[in-house]
Amino acid sequence: MTTLTITLLAPLLDRLFDQDEAARGATRAAFADVTDADRVRMMRSKTDYRNLYGRLKDAPLAVSRETGALLYMLARSSRAKAIVEFGTSFGISTLHLAAGLRDNGGGRLITSELEPSKAARARENLSAGGLLDLVEIREGDALKTLGADLPDTIDLVLLDGAKALYPEILDLVESHLTPGAIIIADNADDSPDYLARVRKPGSGYMSTPFAEDVELSVRIN
Repeated sequence: MTTLTITLLAPLLDRLFDQDEAARGATRAAFADVTDADRVRMMRSKTDYRNLYGRLKDAPLAVSRETGALLYMLARSSRAKAIVEFGTSFGISTLHLAAGLRDNGGGRLITSELEPSKAARARENLSAGGLLDLVEIREGDALKTLGADLPDTIDLVLLDGAKALYPEILDLVESHLTPGAIIIADNADDSPDYLARVRKPGSGYMSTPFAEDVELSVRIN
């Protein structure tokens, strides 16, 4: 039996995924005055992401159930002990990653969240799931919060914050990545610069599109 399926965590995840589903109408309403073209521009901007995520400060922005299960499986299969996450939101992806650490025998998960109210919700959810002791939530812009005091070696990275910043976040963690380290980039199609980098021959990565707009990359040297 795994942490994902024990009595404490499974009902919590079910409730959080249900809340995410219920909130999707409100999330769409937050962009009622924004054209599709402007939304794409905001997604890919290195300056407008604060406006974008300000509109979404009450939205869970959860990974799917399938992606959550994938995160847990990757954490377990890689025997990860040190994980970095960009974009905590309400902590649904964080719960899956921390569950993997728990079942690996422990470790450290550093996650960064721009919006303080979301960081508070994530702490509540991680506490309810009995996993808060494994997680350090850093509030603020990840370009600063992930710029120092990272583990010497990092086994797994989840990129699920402002898409335009994926290359910059990779810059911050890259020197810490172990050979074979896994990087999961959610909605990576909105970060063409990141995709070009990890897919480039000789980049030091093997990378491929995976389910639900996820790019899965492995550090090979």
